[in-house]
Amino acid sequence: MKKRILTSIGIVITLALFFVLKVCVSDYFFDAFILLLGIGAGFEISKILTRIGLFNHFIPSLLFPIMLFVSNFLGIYFILPIWLIVVIDVALCLFASLLIFLFNLVDKRVKNEIRVRNLSCSKSKFALKKSFGNLIGFIYPSLFLMSMMLLNHFDDLAIEGIADYNGILSIVILMFAFLIPIFTDTFAMLTGMLIGGKKLCPKLSPKKTISGAVGGTLFCTLLSACVYFILNSTNLFYNAFLNGGLPIWAFLIIVFIGSIVAQAGDLFESFLKRKAEVKDSGKLLPGHGGILDRIDSYIFVTPYLLIAFLLMVL
Repeated sequence: MKKRILTSIGIVITLALFFVLKVCVSDYFFDAFILLLGIGAGFEISKILTRIGLFNHFIPSLLFPIMLFVSNFLGIYFILPIWLIVVIDVALCLFASLLIFLFNLVDKRVKNEIRVRNLSCSKSKFALKKSFGNLIGFIYPSLFLMSMMLLNHFDDLAIEGIADYNGILSIVILMFAFLIPIFTDTFAMLTGMLIGGKKLCPKLSPKKTISGAVGGTLFCTLLSACVYFILNSTNLFYNAFLNGGLPIWAFLIIVFIGSIVAQAGDLFESFLKRKAEVKDSGKLLPGHGGILDRIDSYIFVTPYLLIAFLLMVL
C-alpha cells in the first residue's frame, strides 16, 4: 500500500508538472510526455499480445509511437487539415504492418521461429499473423494514445470556428481527458465498496460492480459540472464555454458518455490481461503495475474526446 501511495503521488506530480509546462512554456513539453507514455505502452502491449498468441515484432512496437509522433508533429506544424493527419496516421499503421509482413516473408529465421514455437502453419501465414499482431499494437495503444497530441494542439488545428473559443479549448479538453477517468475510477471504487451488489463483468474484473459503474459515471458528471461552473466563473474560461458555444448541457453529455468510454477502456485492458494470464501489464510503476494499467481508460477517452469536440466546433 505504501508503494502504491508513493507512486500515485509521483504520477500526480509528474502530470501536474507537464501540464504546467504546457500552459506556461510550450505545448511541446506535453507532447514529449505523451511520447514517453506511447513508447512504454508499446513495450507492454507487445509482450501481452505475444502471450495471447498474437506474435509480433518487439522493436517496431517501440518505434511506431515515435513514427506517429513525428507524423502528428509535422501535420500540426504545417497546419494540415485534421482529417488528413488522421488519414496519414492510419496509413502509417497499414504501411508499417505491410513492411513487417514482407520482411517476414524473406527472413530466413522465420521457419526456425515456427519450429521453436511448435506451430503448424506456413511461412506466409505466420508472416501475416505477426504483421496482424503488430497492427493491433499500432492501433491500440499507439494510434489511440498519440491522438492526444491533437487534443494538446486543438487550438492550432485547421478547424473552422476554433477561434471562437479564445485559444484555450485545448487546455479544457486535455484537462478533462484526465479528469474523466480519474473521477470515474475513484468514485466507481468508492461506490462499489459502499453499495456492492451484482458484479459488472466478473470474468474480466471480479471487483467491479454495476453500482460502482453507475456511481462512477454519475459522480464524474456531477463533479465535472462543478469544475465547469468554477472555470466558467473566470473571464478566460467564460469566453471559451458560453461565448465559444459550449453550453453546460452539451458539455455534460460529452462527460457522461466519456465516463462510460473510460470504463470500457479499463475493461478492454482487463480482457487482454485475462487472455494473457497476467495480473499487471508491467512492473514499471510499483504498486500499480505497468503503464497500460494506469492509462487504459485514457487510451479510449482520448480519441472519443477528439471526435466529440470536433463535432462541437465544426
